Amino acid sequence: MLSPFVLISIIIAYFLVLILISQLTSKNTDSQDFFNAKKQSPWILVAIGMIGATLSGVTFISIPGVVGAGGVNQSFSYMQMVLGYIVGYFLIATVLMPIYYRYNLTSIYGYLGDRFGPRSHKTGAFFFLVSRIIGASFRLFLVALVFETILGDVIQVPFWLIVLVTIILIWIYTFRGGIKTIVVTDVIQTLSMLVAVLLTLYGICSALDIGFSDIPTKIKEANLDQWFYFESGWSDPNNFYKQFISGALMALVMTGLDQDMMQKNLTCRSLKDAQKNMFLFTFVLVFAKLLFLYTGAMLYIFAQTKGIEIPTRTDQVYPILAINHLGPVVTISFVIGIIAAAYSSADSALTALTTSFCVDFLGFEESERSESDRKSTRLKVHLGFSVILFLVIIAFELINNQAVINGIFTAAGYTYGPILGLFAFGILSKRKIRDKYVFWICLAAPLLSFAIDKNSDLLLGGFKFGFLLLALNGLLTFLGLLAISYKKQ
Repeated sequence: MLSPFVLISIIIAYFLVLILISQLTSKNTDSQDFFNAKKQSPWILVAIGMIGATLSGVTFISIPGVVGAGGVNQSFSYMQMVLGYIVGYFLIATVLMPIYYRYNLTSIYGYLGDRFGPRSHKTGAFFFLVSRIIGASFRLFLVALVFETILGDVIQVPFWLIVLVTIILIWIYTFRGGIKTIVVTDVIQTLSMLVAVLLTLYGICSALDIGFSDIPTKIKEANLDQWFYFESGWSDPNNFYKQFISGALMALVMTGLDQDMMQKNLTCRSLKDAQKNMFLFTFVLVFAKLLFLYTGAMLYIFAQTKGIEIPTRTDQVYPILAINHLGPVVTISFVIGIIAAAYSSADSALTALTTSFCVDFLGFEESERSESDRKSTRLKVHLGFSVILFLVIIAFELINNQAVINGIFTAAGYTYGPILGLFAFGILSKRKIRDKYVFWICLAAPLLSFAIDKNSDLLLGGFKFGFLLLALNGLLTFLGLLAISYKKQ
């Protein structure tokens, strides 16, 4: 295992590279550069960079861990959901993107304002802000815990200081260039993650004295190669149809209806470029997810072969084996990979939060503010959201209860249902709605979804929604909007 001093040096060097990129990409930038890079981003850079933002730190350590643990997503059943992603991304490219480019949007929630009214606009943006604040904070919280473990062997650093330095570093390389910088840094972070996984596989193969071509055989011998669960009942969370439909909906909502992800796409020069970006992104993402699953399976095989005790918590499988048992090269690449995974989603989240608040709530696009006033306000908003992320992460630390923290993160996922319902009603129906009631409909739908899910055993004969809860949430929102709608004259 490398010394904490060496690991800290690696972390510092990594951030210096990001700051250097920020310096090069943020010269003479204005608000339009910050919000949409003046729609001049090369589509291929956007596609590669989106991989890292989609994977995130949670995915980086979680997907490899669940492969051999049994339960949800056991073996390769996660690929059922990934196949559903392909359908979701196709709908994004062919249905949502043409709408966003036709309306020339900076924030995608501007569509709701044009379609329904100002309260719908702000409601969609509000639910995004809540979800993204909690989601980004949760991911940074997990990574801060990893940093605390690494540093703890030599020096005791307060958790709050680790979090503070982490957010300051993000703020430093995003506050000027915004999305223009993010498009480039995300490419570096995506490549860092993929290299880390490839080197991990190489390290395992070397330790087991096998070649890459032997990996499928080893996984098959370990009975970890099952992809499809067609015959399992609807109560099984690994059921193919539940996973496939859930994957399509999650991709559609958490990418296509999420300002963080779509802001990158909207920096492309044209709709055609944005669609090419989405198709390439889909192809590479499927490969990346499969790579993570192969790595997870081989980590379990490696541990069993070498007689290494497998951690009880699946999230610890990859970190513990990579740092303690696979040599310095794998350790270094893993540390860089986990940093990249965390920050590729957190830095763009901070930029998207700033963009949404400035455009959706402060009305930057409609106002006649001077550029100096816009810049001053934008910096204050960017700093404000940095403080909010810091406080939420510290709150997670004070709670100090994994079940409660996971519950908060799960609750944040309920906010995507109302956004799905709003966009679905806007696209699939020509009816108008009574705008003043929209927020209350969108508030009631997640609460009702939660109540139905908790009592699904009794109400639905043992049926478990699992990831399909998003569909229920969106449907209830859609029905609520239908109830307050009227025929357009």
